[in-house]
Amino acid sequence: MVFSSPTFLLFFAVLLLFYAGARNYRERAAVILAGSLIFYASWKPAYLILLTASVSLNYLIYSALSASRSKRLLVAGLALNLGFLGVVKYLGMMLESLLGLGAWLGLPLPGAPPGWGDWALPLGISFYTFHMLSVMIDVYRGEWTQRISFRAWWLYVTFFPHMIAGPILRASELVEQLENLQPLKARDIKLGALIFMAGLIKKVLFADNLAPLADELFSRPETLDFYTAWLAATVFALQIYFDFSGYSEMAIGLALAFGVVLPRNFLYPYTSRSVREFWQRWHITLSRWLRDYLYVSLGGNRRGLPRNLANLMITMLLGGLWHGAAWTFVFWGFLHGAYLALHRLLLAFYARAGVTAGSHASRILSWLGWPLTLALVWITWVFFRAPTFHDAWLVAAAMLGLGGTAAAAPALRSYVQLLVWGSLLLTLLEPQIERSLKRGLQRWGALHFTLRGTAYAGLVLAVIVFGGSSQKFIYFDF
Repeated sequence: MVFSSPTFLLFFAVLLLFYAGARNYRERAAVILAGSLIFYASWKPAYLILLTASVSLNYLIYSALSASRSKRLLVAGLALNLGFLGVVKYLGMMLESLLGLGAWLGLPLPGAPPGWGDWALPLGISFYTFHMLSVMIDVYRGEWTQRISFRAWWLYVTFFPHMIAGPILRASELVEQLENLQPLKARDIKLGALIFMAGLIKKVLFADNLAPLADELFSRPETLDFYTAWLAATVFALQIYFDFSGYSEMAIGLALAFGVVLPRNFLYPYTSRSVREFWQRWHITLSRWLRDYLYVSLGGNRRGLPRNLANLMITMLLGGLWHGAAWTFVFWGFLHGAYLALHRLLLAFYARAGVTAGSHASRILSWLGWPLTLALVWITWVFFRAPTFHDAWLVAAAMLGLGGTAAAAPALRSYVQLLVWGSLLLTLLEPQIERSLKRGLQRWGALHFTLRGTAYAGLVLAVIVFGGSSQKFIYFDF
């Protein structure tokens, strides 16, 4: 069930009714847990077997770790989770790379047995693995000392709004809320519905309409010229933003209906004036996880500039690999690591040159930083989207003016181009739009319920009429 599907909306309405009828915390927790497991099983019931084994075994490790804070137990927990994730997610990539290397070297390596890698990647495994690992690391560091019951552990890992594609949470952000589930409140449901609707509009009206155009442009990279290559990169940059930020807002709205507050995952990333700022605004909870549990553990910026640059590269390379089992994702991470390392070097250079915050030179650099950041990020999205390195290089080369000719480029209707550039303008104006909506929220609540109902019906009608064909959320594949 995709959040934007009628089936899910019906499921959620029924779940709310059961939750409203619950008489105490135990029954409310049971409704949430049962609903979360039904939601997860709706994708593939067999996933529940793996989920049950993983959640239960990790709870045993967490319990033992809470009692002893043993480094060996932490290492065992990390090895178990990352090892299993590596097998189910990356074994195919490793074997294909090995066979490709053998063929290049002329070594007589046997081929893979037929159908050996046909298993489906368990839905959400990259996300719920990170949820459990964060608790173990926090317990070992002494940053989380509160005892988590078996029921609360299951709720924390499987809470359906965030389970499959985040936001990626720490125990301190969610466990206490799930241990104190309250009866439904009209205010939470209304605000949650508005946030959910905002995410639904992003997903259905924008992401799903941009998806076919991205598919078309990236399916024939050899025909792209300078303009259409940049257009292709822009289309996918917008598609993934509207898709993932839309999902995150829908998740936040769904959770809020039950009185559970999830953190924001996106903060106008395409208004960033540096790649560092971009990562402070894009997939915020993943950026924070990589910083707190990987970058800091490697030494962060505490061991000199060369080590700092190496830590940035390692963190982003592994962040790229986390996204998918393909070398294109690793290269995407490499590019972002290189950008962040270069930014760190430039900051040191500016400090030596006497460029201070608020100075004329600083303001000029800030203004130049926005288009440069977009261009650099757009190039990385090509490697994220393209199915192969070959296709990615063709698009990237065209973006540098080394591609096809305008005569060979695909013809795009004016309204399609208007959709793309208009969507980009909306992302840039999003801070102002959000501020206006917040100011109007009180007036909205004061409207008669028939007017609000009419407005909601109009939005639903717009989604039905103008929405694209239903697409799975992009990050469900990670």
